Order: sequence, then structure tokens, then C-alpha cells
Amino acid sequence: MPDAKPSPPTTLVIFGATGDLTRRLLVPAIINLTRGAMVGDDLDILGIGIEPGGDEMLLKRLDDFLAGLGDGEPLVKDPAWARLRQRISYISGDFTGDDIYLEIAKRLSSAPGGNAAFYLAVPPRFFGGIVEKLAAHGLAAESENSFRRIAIEKPFGTDLASARALNAQILNKVGEGQIYRLDHFLGKETVQNLLTARFANMMIESLWNSRYIDHVQITAAETVDVGSRGAFYDATGALRDMVPNHLFQLLAMIAMEPPNSFDAEAIRNEKSKVLKALRVFTPEEAATHGVRGVYSGGTLNGVEIPAYHQTPQVAPGSKTETFVALKLYADTWRWAGVPFYLRTGKAMTLRDTEIVVEFQPVPFAQFRETDVTRRLPPNRLVIQVQPDEGMSLEISIKSPGLSVDTVPVSLDFRYADQFDIGKMTGYESLIYDLLIGDQTLFQRADGIEAGWAAVQPFLDLWAKGGEPEAYAPGSMGPACAEGLIERDRRQWHALDVVHAKHK
Repeated sequence: MPDAKPSPPTTLVIFGATGDLTRRLLVPAIINLTRGAMVGDDLDILGIGIEPGGDEMLLKRLDDFLAGLGDGEPLVKDPAWARLRQRISYISGDFTGDDIYLEIAKRLSSAPGGNAAFYLAVPPRFFGGIVEKLAAHGLAAESENSFRRIAIEKPFGTDLASARALNAQILNKVGEGQIYRLDHFLGKETVQNLLTARFANMMIESLWNSRYIDHVQITAAETVDVGSRGAFYDATGALRDMVPNHLFQLLAMIAMEPPNSFDAEAIRNEKSKVLKALRVFTPEEAATHGVRGVYSGGTLNGVEIPAYHQTPQVAPGSKTETFVALKLYADTWRWAGVPFYLRTGKAMTLRDTEIVVEFQPVPFAQFRETDVTRRLPPNRLVIQVQPDEGMSLEISIKSPGLSVDTVPVSLDFRYADQFDIGKMTGYESLIYDLLIGDQTLFQRADGIEAGWAAVQPFLDLWAKGGEPEAYAPGSMGPACAEGLIERDRRQWHALDVVHAKHK
């Protein structure tokens, strides 16, 4: 963001200031923004938490964590942190009581500019209550010269009914223009570049339809197991945790129509249209369009891990999935008949998030030395979201030599090879956009509910019974995931092929 203007004077109030999200992602992102002059010395941070203590307690915790970050010199010695550190304070109290909000009001009454952004880095059960308390104490009221914004982390609801209820609860107190529903995947440089890659390159956009695209794959694979998060994960599962938010946002960016401008509402309108166009399956259709798995015990990255069912705080006999794969359709003119295959899981081979757009095969392989009985390798556009952000275009060329034979090659672009993107957390653009009031990368109520509507048939079906299929840790998921795509005579893109070339 080299040409971006500094954000206006703001007090960023972080609920959950002593939590892992604040320490690991938010504060390093704000340090990066400070170093890049995207926020100035008129940004104050007011941390709110239930843990007892004052300013020094929070600062010490942050110092200790930042001492372990950074290349060469630790981040705790960064001059940007020294500047930011002077403007951090802390209030301890109960989120559900009134005292803490009275104290926040007192602090904000003397804040420069009167602007405030409230960041809810807390468990979802607190979302609605905090918004109601902010409104009850006048903290959400905007004036002609000052703003009040509220950022809410996912998960936003646990199903369609709860998402609707939470939206209704929040929007009864504040306007949609004040709510910033975060999905940190949208802070990734490559995801944001999707719009530019599509709409600034005619050779891409002209092929972006069912006439030329065979199918789309979206994968979010994690190598970590559930670990110490058994209680949270057992109540959530892979589908709720990843699909209606992360994966659907990637799908919407791929499938949306060109907006009439890059205005936030124009872009969000088009994304919402895609999500509303996702086919809502019958129970019978859901049974054939979705599969789930759960990892067994074994070795993961050289370390023995217990099976999911032996993880602490996982209920005996749990039916929660740690892997899910879906086949979906967006019923629009552009995408009619094009399947979108989604998969995500824990304890898998690689940490990798990618989008694969596979193009239709050539109608006839007229090359003399090519075996025409086999299908030529398809053209693919592979968009790497993490960890190695970039894009690859897989095409066929002539093999060197006198014979006319074809071989597949990959044309690769990696952000780190061309640009100094530093150690970004992915939250920099989201926090900056929150402070300047740009909602482009944030989810809207109708999009949230449309996403839940599309996965609700799978939730309902799996709630009635059945067992997730076991898969070995370090694998690419259960055999049923291969069956889901192979019965359509297609294959999942091999993640290790991409990574082997860029290690």
C-alpha cells in the first residue's frame, strides 16, 4: 500500500486483547502498518480483557511474544513497536457487565477525533452481547464528524438459523455500514489480486466461463491437528470452520461478475449474487455431493499424534469431521454446468491453500508423435493463496527434438520473487480498511446467510447420523474424497507438485 494515505485519528478498542489472535496477528500487523506510515501516532489502542492487570501487564505479554518474532533482530526492538507501544492501554473487566463500557466511554470522551473502531477478537458467544452493550452506552452512535465501526471475527453463526439470528440482533442496534465481518483469507495479497488478474487482463476474462472452463477446485489443507482446541473444534468441525466463510469467499471472488466499479458495495453486490446462486441441494443430492472424514492416530511430520477421538475434550463417540469435500454448482449463466470442488482438512500432507481453474481439453490432439488415445494434460491456472502466494499457468509445449510431441510446463509467478512483501500477517489490509472505512473485503449479512443456506443440507444430513471416514495423518484425506471427483473422471490437483518446485 505504498500510495495509500494514513488512516484518520482513531482509537482501536480490542476486546480480547490478551488472547492469541491479538498477540499473534493483530499487533504484528499494526506494527507493519506503523512502519509503513499507514497508521500514525494518532492511532491509540485500548485493550479490553477479562484477565486482571493494567497497562504494564498487557505490554509485558506483548513484549515477550514479539521477542520471539523477526528476522535477525527481534520485532520487540523494532522502532515501529517502540512508537506504537506508547499508545497502548488496558482495561480489565467483564464483557457482559456495564462497568467496562462506562470506562470505555470515559476514555473515548477525550480521544483525538472522536473516532473509534471496536475489534471483537473474542469467542462468538460474546458478539451479540457486546454490540448491544456498545449501543446501550451510546458507544456505537456516530456523528457527522466521527465514526464508530465494529469488526467481528468468524465464525458468524453455526448454521443458517443462528446466522440470521445474530445478524438480526446486531443490525437491530447498528447499521450494516458499521459492521465489518472479517475473513482473514481476504487479506491475502493473492486473493485481492484475483480481481485485478481477472478484470485487467482480457485474455483471462474472455475465457472465464463455462465454454472454456471444465471445473474449479478450491483446497485449504492444514498439516496441524486439532491439538489443544478439542472443545472448540468438536462443536464446530471442518465444514463450519472453513467452508461458509473462507472457501466461499474464494469461490465468490472467482465466480463473481465484473462490478460496475471497484466501489465496496458494487463488489459486495456481485459476490452476494454468486453465493445466492449456489445450488441448495435436497437431502438426497447432499448425500452424493459431499463427503467427510476424520484423521486417525499416527505419525505427522515425524511426531506421533493421537486420533481425533482421543484428543482431549473431544466427546466420546463424536461424529465431528476434520475433513470435508463438496461438489457445488453456481447456477448462473456464466457458470452453468461447471462444478466447483471444495476440500479442506486437518492433519494433511501439506499446508496449502490454492484455487485451480482447469480449462476444457482441446477437441483433438493432432500432433504426430502424441498418443491420441490419451488425453493431453489440461491447461490450468493455479492460484496459490498460502503459504507461497503467487500464480502458475500450466500449458503444453513442443518437446525438444525432431519429433512433434507435447510436454506440460508451468509458467510461474511468486510474489516474493518480484516484490518485497515482508513478513505480513494478512491482517494489514483488513485493519487499514477498517480504519479508513472501506468494506470491500468484508462480508455482508446477505452473503453470510446465503453461504450458510448452501451448506445447511449437509449439516442436516450429517446430524442424522453416519460416521466420517477415517484417513491417515499426513495423507490428502479419506478415500471417499477421491471418489467424489473421480466418478466425474476428474482428479484433485496434486499439491506436492506445486511445492516441490518452490522449496
